Amino acid sequence: MTIFQQFYALTKPRVIQLIVFCALIGMVLAVPGVPSWAEVKVGLLACLGIWLVAGAAAAFNCMVEKGIDAKMKRTAWRPTAKGELSDKQTLIFAAALCAIGSAVLYFWVNPLTMWLTFATFIGYAVIYTVILKPRTPQNIVIGGASGAMPPVLGWAAMTNAVAPEALILFLIIFLWTPPHFWALAMYRVEDYRKSGLPMLPVTHGNEFTRLQVFLYTLVLFPACLMPFVFGMSSWLYLVAAVTLSMGFTAYAFALWRNYSDELARKTFRFSLIHLSVLFAALLVDHYL
Repeated sequence: MTIFQQFYALTKPRVIQLIVFCALIGMVLAVPGVPSWAEVKVGLLACLGIWLVAGAAAAFNCMVEKGIDAKMKRTAWRPTAKGELSDKQTLIFAAALCAIGSAVLYFWVNPLTMWLTFATFIGYAVIYTVILKPRTPQNIVIGGASGAMPPVLGWAAMTNAVAPEALILFLIIFLWTPPHFWALAMYRVEDYRKSGLPMLPVTHGNEFTRLQVFLYTLVLFPACLMPFVFGMSSWLYLVAAVTLSMGFTAYAFALWRNYSDELARKTFRFSLIHLSVLFAALLVDHYL
């Protein structure tokens, strides 16, 4: 990889795309009807600022976990894990992204969005990565609060406030994160065992983790219906939410009853489809 590709890889582009997409949904839902050109400009600047700060958090995570990443097949390719980028280079890169992104949000969006985004950076890069992840098997549950913030950031960007609707979107992602991540952790359990991280399948075993995945999908199901109940969406979203949630729950139930690595992979992949299509349905429903 070129030096540019190495730095770009540190930002975890696929993860950042989902973060910005979820933030965009928050922005769209916060604006009744078709947005004005001024609102579109604010939205684009907010997406840029959130992308930069989220990329900074990802890069910092790569620096802190380079030793762990080197032991895991899924992450051993990262430039920090391979020693292609030094801690100094990575830290400067992360600090620059965070500073530029924060400035964009503060001066061209609003201070509330900047402070919420910066708090999310601290939550993920410091509280989750440095403190929680190496110490507790509930790391992904507690740390999931940071990952659930994008719709709140998007809503704040357009309204300069945090509304109950934004908190409903936060709740959906917060409850979605554990079954999504634990499905991955189960078929990558040996990687996590080698890394020394206290992930749930390592500390409590496969069967217990499978049950937790299933139980979380049961709790997630009604949470996904809340946008309809709260009047944020109509029947189109409701049909999508019920269909997707039934699918996720069915995968989790099958995984609980009869585990296989292949089924865990399918459950993990479907969880990505679940969240992406669910939020896309909210977007389409908003304009119909």
